[in-house]
Amino acid sequence: MKLALLGFGKMGKTIEGLALQKGHIIVYKNTSTIEEGSLKEADVAIEFSNPQAAVGNIYKCFELGIPIVSGTTGWLAELPKVKKDCESRNRTFIYASNFSIGVHLFFNLNEHLVKLMAPWEDYSAAIEEIHHTQKLDAPSGTAITLAEQIIDKHPVKENWTLEEEEKEEEKSIFIDAIRTPNVKGTHTVKYTSKIDTISIKHEANSREGFAKGAILAAEFIKDKKGIFTMKDVLEI
Repeated sequence: MKLALLGFGKMGKTIEGLALQKGHIIVYKNTSTIEEGSLKEADVAIEFSNPQAAVGNIYKCFELGIPIVSGTTGWLAELPKVKKDCESRNRTFIYASNFSIGVHLFFNLNEHLVKLMAPWEDYSAAIEEIHHTQKLDAPSGTAITLAEQIIDKHPVKENWTLEEEEKEEEKSIFIDAIRTPNVKGTHTVKYTSKIDTISIKHEANSREGFAKGAILAAEFIKDKKGIFTMKDVLEI
């Protein structure tokens, strides 16, 4: 498969290494200052750039009819419009806040746990996410996905907040976004009462998990049309 890498930072370089090991060919890669190869030759594009460049990269692929996998976070206010345009142009698109296979198993656990916890009013839900100091957005897209899953299934929770003074509000899920050096990504969902705490946790040990999932998604959407999710890719 001929791949384009839109964004060639640490994640792009990890994807390149794993893709080459699997026998794929990198025909194009770019950053804000570098452009190599021909995007038009790509069978699929994998996009890990930055919030300012993501939407432009996606539309460029729509215009060329290239299926695109996007893992950039921090631009999700534009996601409904991007999906609508994808459908109207009959293009191919998959977005995930996190492409790690383990994280998507974690998402499934989160959905199951909130169903178990929803009837028990004594427990307050909260999320902690820890990332490296170079991460541009807070909270992480993964933390937002976890919060939205809880909001969707919980009878009381209606929104999430980063504000400490709102953390005790019954209808809010507090997300504690922590930035510290050399952390690949840790997410913990906690249900706390006066008696005890129940929690589930996912900790990334390397970027390879994200890269493997993105390549798997690219392999999945090649020659397909439509909007997909990692649930489609992993059949979960």
